[in-house]
Amino acid sequence: MRIVMKFGGTSVENGEKIRHVAELVRQYHIDGNELVAVTSALGGVTDGLLGTAKEVSKNGKVTQVKEFITDLSKKHYDAINVAIDDDDIRSECIEVIDSRVDELEKALIGICYLGELTNRSIDYISSYGERLAAPIVSGSIRSLGTLSKAFTGGEAGIVTDSNYGDAKPLEDSYSQVHERLCPLLRDHIPVVTGFIAQNKQDIITTLGRGGSDFSASIIGASIGADEIWLWKEVHGILTTDPKIVPEASPIPQISYIEAMELSYFGAKVLHPRTIEPAIRHKIPVRVKNTFEPDFPGTLIVAEQQQIQDVVKAVTLINKVALINICGAGMVGTIGTAARVFSALANAGVNIIMISQGSSEANMSLVVNEDHLEAAVAAVRSEFTTNVVGDVAYDRDVCVVAVVGAGMDGIPGVAGKVFNSLGKAGINIIMISQGSSQHNISFVVSSKESLDAVRTLHKEFELEK
Repeated sequence: MRIVMKFGGTSVENGEKIRHVAELVRQYHIDGNELVAVTSALGGVTDGLLGTAKEVSKNGKVTQVKEFITDLSKKHYDAINVAIDDDDIRSECIEVIDSRVDELEKALIGICYLGELTNRSIDYISSYGERLAAPIVSGSIRSLGTLSKAFTGGEAGIVTDSNYGDAKPLEDSYSQVHERLCPLLRDHIPVVTGFIAQNKQDIITTLGRGGSDFSASIIGASIGADEIWLWKEVHGILTTDPKIVPEASPIPQISYIEAMELSYFGAKVLHPRTIEPAIRHKIPVRVKNTFEPDFPGTLIVAEQQQIQDVVKAVTLINKVALINICGAGMVGTIGTAARVFSALANAGVNIIMISQGSSEANMSLVVNEDHLEAAVAAVRSEFTTNVVGDVAYDRDVCVVAVVGAGMDGIPGVAGKVFNSLGKAGINIIMISQGSSQHNISFVVSSKESLDAVRTLHKEFELEK
């Protein structure tokens, strides 16, 4: 098989775990598979990079940069000493790390003196997490006797637009990655930095949230992978958050659309955009546990598998707010909804859920809690006449979503959902269901949200 394997920050947190990853991919390679490994940064490094950059852009403390660089170097030296047991490879790796750390230090000191931090600078600084990790992972593989070569995303051929912080890959990426990586696959394991790429001017860009998974998906589509494996610290995609329901169980197989619905509605295993290239090229994506590799995990495929248990999972979104827009003047007034959505879009507000009654006198929206003030201000500013009577909001809410392709066309699922919640004494504040019928989502108060998830998980017998 030809497999792209992506390893998250927990999987490459330190030298011991990097060594484990190297042994893992080497064994799959020995077993006759062609592999590309995509790596995240060592645990906590990206947060440290961004936190330090933001702080020194305000306080200008060069001494803080020096202290951070010392700690960062030590963290990576420690990882090298544990992950690589060949002296020559270890020396080569240290030389690369020293060079990159020196570049990073100069950039951070420059930010101290400039006193500003642009999106382009943030991409450049944050890229060093993966750029320091990839040579160590590759060196560890080499020290085990298997050929390997480290690439940045840009060196591997991923080229993007210049939307720093959330760059979009260009179509040229797919042919370039194919040309640069495929010739190596027979006897090498290429190790590519996740999350980062470069634009046509060779300036570093990043792919945004879930960027390492996105990199793996792009590479998988480029090289014609049979599967893309996302190695996490969990057994796959679970029926719900195990912190809420300890009996939550792994879902053996799920469709792309179900996985995207779950991700959109709060599941943190993957981000919807990250598997878009895999969907387009119909490449199965598997989510596996790095530390229990024999467990099959969750396979994400194109086909929607309707099963007797029509609901696959229950998920929860925290840190949201509900906005109610009402007024008698909205009834029959053409373009009210369009004005609301345009005002929110212009304010940079992302809408999570929408519900409007047939009377047209009320519209309810759910937005990220961080966007609440901007959203309310935008709507109030847009409607200075008597069309909208009131814009009220509630921070003390959560969104619960019930997801499953098997719900499509099956009568009584919504009734079962709301009947069970009613028996549990849980009040529903707002309801939304799309015509695809892959999910039923609703808003409850924050204090009732965990009980709602537990009630539904038990009602649909998902703890098997």
